[in-house]
Amino acid sequence: MAKTSRRDFFSSVANGLHGAALAGLLGNDLYANGGVFDLTPKKSHFQPKAKAVIQLFMNGGPSQVDLFDPKPMLTKLAGTAPSKELSFAISNGDTPGVLMPSPFTFKKYGKSGMEISSAMPHLATCADDIAVIRSMYGEHANHEPALFLMHTGRTIASRPAIGSWVSYGLGTENRNLPAYVVLDDPKGLPINGISNWQSAWLPPIYQGTRFRTEGPPVLNLEPRAEIPTPLVEAERNLLRKLDAAHLAERPYQPELDARISSYELAARMQMAASDALDVNRETEATREAYGLNDPATASYGKRCLMARRLIERGVRFVQLYIESQIFDSHGDIQGSLNYACGKTDKPVAALVKDLKQRGLLDSTLVVWGGEFGRLPISQGAFKNAGRDHGPNGFSVWMAGGGVKGGTVFGSTDDIGFKAAENRVSVHDFHATILNQLGLKHRDLVFERHGLKERLTDQFPARVVTEILS
Repeated sequence: MAKTSRRDFFSSVANGLHGAALAGLLGNDLYANGGVFDLTPKKSHFQPKAKAVIQLFMNGGPSQVDLFDPKPMLTKLAGTAPSKELSFAISNGDTPGVLMPSPFTFKKYGKSGMEISSAMPHLATCADDIAVIRSMYGEHANHEPALFLMHTGRTIASRPAIGSWVSYGLGTENRNLPAYVVLDDPKGLPINGISNWQSAWLPPIYQGTRFRTEGPPVLNLEPRAEIPTPLVEAERNLLRKLDAAHLAERPYQPELDARISSYELAARMQMAASDALDVNRETEATREAYGLNDPATASYGKRCLMARRLIERGVRFVQLYIESQIFDSHGDIQGSLNYACGKTDKPVAALVKDLKQRGLLDSTLVVWGGEFGRLPISQGAFKNAGRDHGPNGFSVWMAGGGVKGGTVFGSTDDIGFKAAENRVSVHDFHATILNQLGLKHRDLVFERHGLKERLTDQFPARVVTEILS
């Protein structure tokens, strides 16, 4: 037997350690989280305040100083030149404009005395039900990375959306409907398209499912009427056996698991989805409240009403979009916001009131906001000017699901340029949403490549307890 040198011995040991490490990494990828991914209901980390979320995403960046954050100082300084810091914040390279006050008036509403703009008269009647965060701030002035940040916690692509994280963490209470539903605008997808509701490297079963609001909710959903029911059931049973056999030969394939699960869900959805989205079953008074009889509000009102019907049936996360960049007010701030709010204000207020009247608001977290705000200076000619992108300080609001209504938290500086007091990051915002669902943002993890991935990633984040009851 040949002698083993000291060098050969340590070389072999090293190779063995490398192999063990590689096997460990591959094992983590193949068997991560037990290798079982489904939408069965899962226990939250602690008793939740909310069971579901409706996210009203306002594409384009609503202007905080024209909607929720009155700034008398802008009126005093109207027409004066901005500071160098503010001038450098312009995203498109234009010559800086001048400080521009809001063309809208603000009044105090409700017992709380919350100040809301005349652009949103319907939401103003819900002042005591909402909590406005005036001190949100982001990281980027361009739509694409800002949208990724608000949805995934990072300004880069290929990260799971918050709805996917919620589906992964909690599953769904209705096996006949998806856990995460997206109601986008028939007029077109938002910037970043379907990437806004991707599951990325989370198993595909947790990605958002688009439901159409015109025509059949899902294409090819209806069964062929000419096939007798017993034959349909026999066909499905055969497919289940074939799928099981195919999967048994190809273990640890999350994409295959998700594809089979999606087909099974589609079969169960044939009745459930059509029922959930049929707003014609609502009373005429309800349809009128949501604005379904007005061409200006009908489309968005229908999606708001669908959202309520979906969460009633156990859907965990419903996300609504409005036509692409409707709040991207680069010109004519008054006309632009009158158009955007004219389409959304009445339906949104109706949703909050309807949830409250039905006893659903306590268990449903409603979230309103866009990817950033606007700058307090004019863009273009001062007359009929718009506002450029403003990620340094903007407003969002929450309602229901354990949120303390009638609350205003945080502030921007005197002119509404950047968050100043009690600043709230996007990661704080996400941590707060997860908290209301009974999830600890540090404990909601997915192991990937040896890392514990989180919605809040490795960033510091805190729950904004000041707006919670």
